[in-house]
Amino acid sequence: MHALIVLAHPETHSLNGHLKDVAIEELRRLRYTVEVSDLYAAGFDPVEAPRHFTDRVSRDRFDVQSEQRHAFDTGRTAPDVQAEIDKLSRADLLILQFPIWWFAAPAILKGWLDRVFVYGLYSSRRRYDAGLFKGKKAFVSVTAGGPETSFRHDGRNGDIDLVLWPVNFTLHYMGYSVLPQHAVFGVDAKLGPPEGLSACAEALRQKLQRVSNEEPLKFNGWSDWDESGRLKPSAPWYNHFIRVVK
Repeated sequence: MHALIVLAHPETHSLNGHLKDVAIEELRRLRYTVEVSDLYAAGFDPVEAPRHFTDRVSRDRFDVQSEQRHAFDTGRTAPDVQAEIDKLSRADLLILQFPIWWFAAPAILKGWLDRVFVYGLYSSRRRYDAGLFKGKKAFVSVTAGGPETSFRHDGRNGDIDLVLWPVNFTLHYMGYSVLPQHAVFGVDAKLGPPEGLSACAEALRQKLQRVSNEEPLKFNGWSDWDESGRLKPSAPWYNHFIRVVK
């Protein structure tokens, strides 16, 4: 088995960097091979732009999907993006490791998703439960400054499940079986989590040990939507962004 860890934190010696190291160690103990994409260390460019496309479909208007698809189909995807796509192709397990900044992932990780999940890896019918990465697993591992109680459904920071839903749903969109997130709360930038680094590391190790048999999150798939793209009244719903209003 092979794993890819995508790290989105500018400080190597941060808690996120420590969790990345813990994950590498534990995954290897579990007989995974491991690759890491350290986005800040690599200087990954998160901004999708015309400069990334040498053979343009149109010089008059920059249409991202058209240019991504053309580059993908002709083997001209930007080298930094192609390298990430190759890593994803090799990986049976994808872990996104990042801090929650302003109730979302850092901009560099959003840009990684924008540029690496190119149109061509997905298409109008090759997505959701028919996505390219069907059969592969993924989960997010995050840190947050607020206490866990503040990220509950009635907490001042908002429900952690809703805060992370856009990233989790993006992974589902690409076909992954998305496992429940791993989260460390109450993190002080200088002192780390209140329970200490050893307890924090042990919690991640236990999470990784459950990967092979952990129940994935539930998302709606093609059979749940009608021809207009709306959820069928008879279909189940699993989150507060897509639901049937009765």
